[in-house]
Amino acid sequence: MTPKNELIFLALGGSGEIGMNVNLYGCDGKWLMVDLGMSFADPGYPGVDLVFADLDFIEERAEDLVGIVLTHAHEDHIGAVPYFAADLGVPLYATPFTASLVREKLVEAGIQDEVELHVIDHLDSFRPGGSISPFQVRYVPLAHSIAEGNAVLVETPYGRVFHTGDWKLDDDPQVGEPSTPEELTEIGDEGILALVCDSTNVFNAAASGSEGEVRTGLDAEVARHRGKRVLVTTFASNVARLQTLGQVARDTGRQLCVAGRSLDRIIGAAQANGYLQDFPDTVDFDTAMRLPRGEVLIIATGGQGEPRAALARIAAEQHPLDLVKGDVVLFSSRQIPGNELAIGRIMNQLAGRGIDMVTDRQELIHVSGHPGRPELEALYGWIRPEILVPVHGEMRHMAEQARVGAKAGIPSQVVQKNGDIIRLAPGKPGKIGESKAGRLVLDGDIIVPADGESIVERRRLASNGHITVVLPPAGSKGEVMINAIGLPLVEDMDEFLDEAKNDVASAIARLKGRSREPEAVLEAARLAARRAARRWSGKNPQVAVLAMGAG
Repeated sequence: MTPKNELIFLALGGSGEIGMNVNLYGCDGKWLMVDLGMSFADPGYPGVDLVFADLDFIEERAEDLVGIVLTHAHEDHIGAVPYFAADLGVPLYATPFTASLVREKLVEAGIQDEVELHVIDHLDSFRPGGSISPFQVRYVPLAHSIAEGNAVLVETPYGRVFHTGDWKLDDDPQVGEPSTPEELTEIGDEGILALVCDSTNVFNAAASGSEGEVRTGLDAEVARHRGKRVLVTTFASNVARLQTLGQVARDTGRQLCVAGRSLDRIIGAAQANGYLQDFPDTVDFDTAMRLPRGEVLIIATGGQGEPRAALARIAAEQHPLDLVKGDVVLFSSRQIPGNELAIGRIMNQLAGRGIDMVTDRQELIHVSGHPGRPELEALYGWIRPEILVPVHGEMRHMAEQARVGAKAGIPSQVVQKNGDIIRLAPGKPGKIGESKAGRLVLDGDIIVPADGESIVERRRLASNGHITVVLPPAGSKGEVMINAIGLPLVEDMDEFLDEAKNDVASAIARLKGRSREPEAVLEAARLAARRAARRWSGKNPQVAVLAMGAG
């Protein structure tokens, strides 16, 4: 599909899920991409860490893609850049802090000379792709849980789109200067065709809260634990929270120690772009351990239960930093859905060692970076769009935001999902078609379909185990050999193997004249071994049959 004299919106990722944001705008024969993110794999993808949106739709139309505009530097908005940007072959556009982190990714991937990265260090409009592009874009600063969170204002011949990215309202953000209500009202006064808006916290009846309030809460909480070693775990990318924790360390008379490579990377990028300029000098692990317990504050990665992060290794006593009974861990972050079990495992390890824990459910030590309903309603009043397109949420979140928008008086709401091709203008907005919108995974060093044969087989192996059957050469008196992995038959394994060997031999014998047909022999052996496994264990394992050659 090539967009004609019209404005089209198409999400390839991030609509119907939280994360993996990839959005396309089509206009007058050209396409513009906003964000190129990824997600972290859940247990449904064994052996896989990263999940991407399938970009087949836009890869087939790459000659019509004018550029990729990045709203901010969270992984679910930039994480896929090093894997796809070079192949797409178009310029990237980002503000300075985001550009610094993207550049690091390109260098790490060895493609920094293959990808054109434009740093937009002002709020003037720019035209991705140059004069051939129908898209005029400018960044609009909004508060979020990372430095330089931005909406993008996309101007086209058919109207203007206000694409929020991730955002919230914050009267005391600690880092950065988000747009004021007056500035957003002025944008609305000039006319907005469509508001494409973050849906993550639409079910929250209250506003998300201010980073300034978190500083007050953390000050009080850390001060309460005099004489104890305090560790705070938070998202590494939350520069405002790092700024807050630096101030808290000073306020409470503690030295600061940082544990986690991603924290070091974010702090370096932030300071290179003018943030965290008054961040305290940090002490190394050895110094932190020699300080009196009440004179150190540790910031550590791993609040989402990541097994290789600093907090997990500290909890397992496999890290140079150590906590003992009576010390305190503050979880200054919210649980991302799907991480509850991993976080719970670490909390149980800490609890088992007598280490106290405090979360945002007990004290005001964290606020979300996404808007609750009052913030959404305020933005609707300032921007006053003709159309609301909820994104960045599961289907229930997006449907709820459409309901909230309708109640607030937005004339049209379009609830869409990944792959839905939506015409925004001219005419009545709505779905006009569908595109492929699957998932890809990084499996080792190879990007493959998420529902491909290797992943499906691995799920089966994880669920049902594996049997290998080795057949003797045809006509020989050798015995069938069988090996089983992953069947729940530890004590009965020998009996099972004996019976399975007899079943395989009998199944081949029953072939009679067909016993000379190799395919028939292999299939008979496979089915016999599988039936035996099902009879003994209730499992349906994968079965591989190998036939030894004569001589």
